[in-house]
Amino acid sequence: MGKAKKIIIVIVLVALVGGYYFYLSNYHDKQEEMMVTAVQDVLLRNLDDDYPPTPREVLKYYSDITKCLYNEEYTETQLEQMADKLLALYDEELAANNPRDQYIMDLKKEVKEFAENNYTIASYTTSKSTDVEEFTEDGRKCARMYCTYSVKAGANYTSSKQVFILRRETETGRWKILGFELVNPE
Repeated sequence: MGKAKKIIIVIVLVALVGGYYFYLSNYHDKQEEMMVTAVQDVLLRNLDDDYPPTPREVLKYYSDITKCLYNEEYTETQLEQMADKLLALYDEELAANNPRDQYIMDLKKEVKEFAENNYTIASYTTSKSTDVEEFTEDGRKCARMYCTYSVKAGANYTSSKQVFILRRETETGRWKILGFELVNPE
């Protein structure tokens, strides 16, 4: 084999290796750009077009937002946007009892206290679809279901079980959170 031929083969191999390296480094950069944070994920949901269809899905979305509020880093604007998403999940009666500005102030205070105590929400579990108790009250469909939050404090875990009552809107058919409370609070 001639010397010129060897040089051409080496140049082609170097070009291939360099091209492959360039491809991999750009591919990794594009993947990082496409990664969405948990906060961005919950905020990207357009509730006008993509409202959760079942009581369980409403509660899962509510809990996803709650985990973000108590676990993730976000801006003041994102906190307000998450609060607006939560308020959009509330029944008109519950929303009326939680004026936006006061709700945001209360939420900030709760989140701050949670962080000061080094708590995080490790996970949550909602009632299975088959365990959702539906009933009618004052001529409107309602649903009762439970959600258990696993809260981590240092190396210790505790659970907090809450019961949620959801009511179906007559006009839209959407399930909205009417109220919730701790089950067997200490």
